[in-house]
Amino acid sequence: MTKIAFIGLGNMGSGMCANLVGAGHEVTAFDLNPDAVKQAEAKGAQPAAFLREAVSGAEIVVTMLPAGKHVLEVYFGAEGVTAHAPSTATLIDCSTISVDEAREAADKAKAAGFLMVDAPVSGGTAAADAGTLTFMVGGPDAAFEAAKPFLEIMGKNVFHAGPAGNGQVAKIANNMLLGISMVGTCEAFNLAEKLGLDAQTFFNIASTASGQCWSMTSYCPAPGPVPAAPSNRDYQPGFAVAMMLKDLKLALGAAETAGANVVFGKLAEATYANLSADGFDGLDFSGVMKRVRGEI
Repeated sequence: MTKIAFIGLGNMGSGMCANLVGAGHEVTAFDLNPDAVKQAEAKGAQPAAFLREAVSGAEIVVTMLPAGKHVLEVYFGAEGVTAHAPSTATLIDCSTISVDEAREAADKAKAAGFLMVDAPVSGGTAAADAGTLTFMVGGPDAAFEAAKPFLEIMGKNVFHAGPAGNGQVAKIANNMLLGISMVGTCEAFNLAEKLGLDAQTFFNIASTASGQCWSMTSYCPAPGPVPAAPSNRDYQPGFAVAMMLKDLKLALGAAETAGANVVFGKLAEATYANLSADGFDGLDFSGVMKRVRGEI
């Protein structure tokens, strides 16, 4: 049994924390939202009223936080992780943040004597609850090997992407592709339907032809063909527009720094930015189908 501190109990973190508890580890949970801590306690975690309490004596620290500024403050602030956790602890940040912020965090952790990985996830809330996430991990070999057994509890796929920050590189590139493919999938279904081909028939054909992709076969934006998809529950997330827009902005920022050409990434970002500006942040990202159809 390993002593684990889990910080950040939102929609993703709550399920991840519960899976570590279910594997028999001693997990202490902390979040600024006391209700989230109570829910983690109900699932077997030990509650912590303060961050320093959560990380005291921890062998593993896992974080799932909204943005890079939160990651840097939680780890390196005056009351942060590195001020109160033993330096033998392995730090696992599962937040999606910029590549530069992840590399800054890794440098600061190394200077403080800690092993750290950036380990952003793919899979959404259902995969977080089921323990079937995909982790894209950046960091030195020793840190990856220390983190891997715990990532394997929370996910079914764990990839070492290379040095610090490369987990974030993989995540933002993957999600840029996801955003692009979802818009294209919506347009394809809409075109088929406008021309008299129903969604189920088009799905049956395209899902076994050259146009098939995850946005179609696992998360179909047209209601009907994939029963578990958000399209069959009025596009309740899932993975919200606000989260897709965040990842696309990170991808475009990194692309500008690297001088990478991302024409379709920019078009996808503009599409989701328009949905956000119109008040649809809470819609599942596959709900872009409503915009394509002219329903919103």
